[in-house]
Amino acid sequence: MSISARNKLKGKVSESIMGDVMAEITIRVGQNVIDAVITRRSAEELKLKKGDTVVAVIKETEVMVSKES
Repeated sequence: MSISARNKLKGKVSESIMGDVMAEITIRVGQNVIDAVITRRSAEELKLKKGDTVVAVIKETEVMVSKES
C-alpha cells in the first residue's frame, strides 16, 4: 500500500484497551511508546493484539517539540 505520509514508525503493540466506541493502542517503537486512539471498529477490523507488528503513520499539520534542559 502506498501512502503520502512520510512519518512512519514500525513497532509492536504492547497493549490494547477496548472501550465501547474507542480503542487505545500502545505501540512500542524502540525505547519509545506511542499511544493511538482509534475506533474500536478499526481495531477489530485490523485484529490488533499484543505482539503484533504495526506501523504508526503520523500525518499532522502541527508537531510539538520539547527539549530537556
